[in-house]
Amino acid sequence: MKELKDILLVEDEPALGAVLLRYLKSHGYQVEWSPSAEDALNKFLDCNFRLLLIDVQLPEEDGFQLADKVKKLSSTQPLLFLTAMSGKENRKRGLALGAFDYIEKPFEMDELMLKIQNILNFTTQKPIDNSSTEVIMLGNMSFYRSRLALLAADGEQKNMTVREAEILGFLVERKNRLVLKKEILLKFWGDADYFNGKSLEVFISRLRKLLKEEPSIKIDSIYGAGYILITNES
Repeated sequence: MKELKDILLVEDEPALGAVLLRYLKSHGYQVEWSPSAEDALNKFLDCNFRLLLIDVQLPEEDGFQLADKVKKLSSTQPLLFLTAMSGKENRKRGLALGAFDYIEKPFEMDELMLKIQNILNFTTQKPIDNSSTEVIMLGNMSFYRSRLALLAADGEQKNMTVREAEILGFLVERKNRLVLKKEILLKFWGDADYFNGKSLEVFISRLRKLLKEEPSIKIDSIYGAGYILITNES
């Protein structure tokens, strides 16, 4: 089975690509970056992505051509176009290829993030089938690891990023014992540097928010060491 990741970013401008990559990762998304349509298609064939974020003006082959190939391989693949090309015809062409939206450069990062969140929330709202999905109980909450979702006791479904689900699953497997920060970083980032450490802190903060309505579960920080997922389940 192919690995599932959040976003494939297709952007040929090195400066903008680096900024977008860091911004998306800082908001908890697992992102792959491709500078060309050819590289993006290869990555798409190797992994499953919840969203393709595609710049229209790419070298050799444009984003519309890439999207056409992707849609022939997976007709339900969510797409969002980034472009400096204005005009109704370009927008219509992008939407005709099945894109959820089309955002023109220059754009506000907050606006882009809202569009991404709206698309991912929409595409993962399919109700969970308890009979066919592995479930881990966290107090009165149900953690559907493979579906990237938490189900609250009142039935509210909370969607997660791939990395959030990976880290929560890692902590759950080691519940009530210290998990070193370095161990998590090497497992999921491959490097325990300062910036990855800051990204991990963002993920832990987001997980705490997702779990805040379940009083029997909490994630404690042990200063200078790591984290403990504490369960007080009766």
